[in-house]
Amino acid sequence: TGYRAGEAHTEREREKERRGREKERRKREIERREREREKRERKREEREKERERREREREKRERKREEREKERRESERENERREREREKR
Repeated sequence: TGYRAGEAHTEREREKERRGREKERRKREIERREREREKRERKREEREKERERREREREKRERKREEREKERRESERENERREREREKR
């Protein structure tokens, strides 16, 4: 009976170790998934920042273009006004 008791003890020990390894494996798996999730999140944030930066640059170019267009129209009006002044004289 002593042999059997010892065998049962080692069986319990093996089972305990196996559960410990399983628990550790699950823990590592959860940590790995968490790191991957954080990596995806950072990538998403970087893409969002880049998109916003491009949008700001586009708006800036658009404002410059509108400003040049406005100056061009004002200049044309001024030239026409001068032309009319000359014709009056």
